[in-house]
Amino acid sequence: MIGKLKGTIDEIGDDHVVIDVHGVGYVAYCSARTLGKLGSTGEAAVLFIETYVREDQLRLFGFLSALEREWFRLLQSVQGVGAKVALAVLSVLTPGELANAIALQDKTSISRAPGVGPKVAVRIVTELKNKAPAFAGEASAGIGFKQELGEGAVPAPVADAVSALTNLGYSRDQAANAIAAALRNGGEGADSAKLIRLGLRELSQ
Repeated sequence: MIGKLKGTIDEIGDDHVVIDVHGVGYVAYCSARTLGKLGSTGEAAVLFIETYVREDQLRLFGFLSALEREWFRLLQSVQGVGAKVALAVLSVLTPGELANAIALQDKTSISRAPGVGPKVAVRIVTELKNKAPAFAGEASAGIGFKQELGEGAVPAPVADAVSALTNLGYSRDQAANAIAAALRNGGEGADSAKLIRLGLRELSQ
């Protein structure tokens, strides 16, 4: 099984890259986000690989990080999610953004991925909500607060403040981050109006 490729970019296609490793070209299928960050033909590249072996094919999937590969595996544990849909999700959301979206039960963000309808987005949120914190990566610091928010377990002023910021055009993740920072910076016990003011101050920095 191939777990990692280190070589030179030989070709970049719409959904794959060819990595030349000592004269052998390996085709790895990647998310649009990964392909966009790889670099240009002739440059060095390193990909973490998930190897699929089927009766009629052997296919490699490539990722910029081991965490992204873990999410690829995790997504496919959800009913109705195969490799194509998993790559589509990872094309629009980084691992941290995906962990946050699941914690916040933000189905709208997940359904931005091509091929992900409302039902599949609900299943992703429902089936992975308890697993997301372990795979949050750099987003792990605030994941607990976002889970409480997603489950409706925060005080009403906090929920109202987050809702108000989203109504102003901020994403649910941005709003949650701003209100979490507001709570840390003297907003504990504050009413929603004060939290909104503090949150907007955080967002303007």
